Amino acid sequence: MLRELRVSQTGVQILTGFLLTLPLQQRFPELDTVQRNAYLGVLLGAVLAVSLLVAPVSYHRILFRQGAREWLVEAGDRAARAGLVALAVTISGVVWLVFDVVVGRVASSIAGPVALVFFSMLWWAVPMQANRRHAAQFST
Repeated sequence: MLRELRVSQTGVQILTGFLLTLPLQQRFPELDTVQRNAYLGVLLGAVLAVSLLVAPVSYHRILFRQGAREWLVEAGDRAARAGLVALAVTISGVVWLVFDVVVGRVASSIAGPVALVFFSMLWWAVPMQANRRHAAQFST
C-alpha cells in the first residue's frame, strides 16, 4: 500500500505547494469573493488530502514491528480511500476555479462537476465493475 501511495502523495503535495503560492501572484487580488472562497476550499481540501494520504506512512513508522499489522492495513486503507476522495474533490474544485477565472462562471459550473464525475467513474466505478466481473467469474 505504501508504494501505491507514493504516486498520489507526490501529486497532491505538488498541487498543495502550487496552491500555497497563488496568493503571492499579482492577479490574486482580482479574484472575487466566490473565487477567494473557492480557493480557500480547495486549499483546505489539498491539505486534507495530503494529511490523509501521508497518514498510512506515519502509522507504519510508529507501529512497525509492534504486532499491529491488521490495524495498520485497515486504518491505512481507510485513510488512503478518504485521501483519494479528498483529492478528487480538490482537483475538481481547482478545475472549477481555473475555469471560473479563465472562461467564466457558466463554464466553471460545468467543468467542475464533469471533473468530479470523471474521477468518480475512473477511481470508483471502473474498479467496482471489475470487482463484480471478477467475483462473478469465480462464483460460477
